[in-house]
Order: sequence, then C-alpha cells, then structure tokens
Amino acid sequence: MFSKHNKAGYKEVLPGIMMKTTVYGEKTLMTEFILEEGSMLPAHEHIHEQTGYMVSGKMLLTIGNEKHEVRAGDSWNIPGSVSHSAQILEDSVALEVFSPRRDEYLD
Repeated sequence: MFSKHNKAGYKEVLPGIMMKTTVYGEKTLMTEFILEEGSMLPAHEHIHEQTGYMVSGKMLLTIGNEKHEVRAGDSWNIPGSVSHSAQILEDSVALEVFSPRRDEYLD
C-alpha cells in the first residue's frame, strides 16, 4: 500500500485531537494525529503496541507511571495493555504505528 499526503480525511476523535489513518498492512497501521494546544488524551490502554514520533510541537506524555516531555524529533514506544495519556502543551503533529493493526481505525 502507498499513500500520498492529503489534507482531507481527518476526523475528530476527542476535542482538539484529529486523526487520520495514513497507511496500513496486514500487521501494522500508521496514523497521523493533529493535536491542539490545551487538549487532553485521557488515560487509557489497549492491546496494541504503539510506537510514535513527534513531528512538531510539544506534549507531556505519561506511560504507566513515567512522565515524558516530548518535543519535535522525540520518539516513544508504549507496550500493549499499558495505561497512557497526554497533555498537549503546543499545537503538535505526531505519527504513530500500531501493532497489531487497529481495524477500528480503518474507514
């Protein structure tokens, strides 16, 4: 599968948090998140391993009991079934890959 960048197709999943699935395969799925300053991703967990990269902006990411100030160029990995949350400190763009593929993120 190949995908060209396109400004269409984003959906708001929480106030101030937009996402779009960019590309996926049999075992993984990549999403782009546009995060508005002041928005919050409440603590949650899922079976999927989640690997991310901060393209731009700044957020406070909590993985389990550890807090990380994330800036452009930083990366993270969240094992499956580990609680995580985020507080968006600046308008941000992040890419995340999920495994196994999150079928609920497919259109």
